[in-house]
Amino acid sequence: MNIFRFAGDMTHLISILVLLLKIYATKSCAGISLKTQELYALVFVTRYIDLFTDFISLYNSVMKVVFIGTTLAIVWCMRRHRIVKRSYDQALDTFRHLFLVLGCFVLALVVHDKFTFQEVFWAFSIYLETVAILPQLVLLQRSGNVDNLTVQYVFFLGAYRALYILNWIYRYLTEEHFRLWISCISGIVQTGLYADFFYYYYISWKNNAKLQLPA
Repeated sequence: MNIFRFAGDMTHLISILVLLLKIYATKSCAGISLKTQELYALVFVTRYIDLFTDFISLYNSVMKVVFIGTTLAIVWCMRRHRIVKRSYDQALDTFRHLFLVLGCFVLALVVHDKFTFQEVFWAFSIYLETVAILPQLVLLQRSGNVDNLTVQYVFFLGAYRALYILNWIYRYLTEEHFRLWISCISGIVQTGLYADFFYYYYISWKNNAKLQLPA
């Protein structure tokens, strides 16, 4: 644990709390991609299958439960909540996310640290997290105008991964046998996917204007 990883974890947690705030305060999921949320739910479930077999620390276990539970709660609200589900714009959320799942699973079977059930699914979750934001970014581009809470959710989600890159750099410089190349490469690619969003976020912040993404 170091300050960059802790900051990354807290930023990730804030992103989810912002999204939950949007859903429960406004009773709306407008501008949110259900497909991205389903991908993240799959990411956490497959990554944390060791929850009941490998104990690292109380902090680690609590964070795993929180990420799984909150993401499943968001998916449930968007699919089942009688009011929230009415605001879901299925016509705009059309990204074929199942192809992402299939592609990442095939990649995990080929590129992994060890060919074991747990390691393959860990690699799968890393690859899937890299591209899980794509349906959300496409939805934001199609909708054009984006409400503030959705903007903050995506911003904190991108910032979390950027902070994790600093965490990996710090660990590489301070740990003798640091070796997480799958996470590092995937994290860099994932952060790169946010580059366009970060640019327009900066422009909106600089001009004190509402964020607008090109269609």
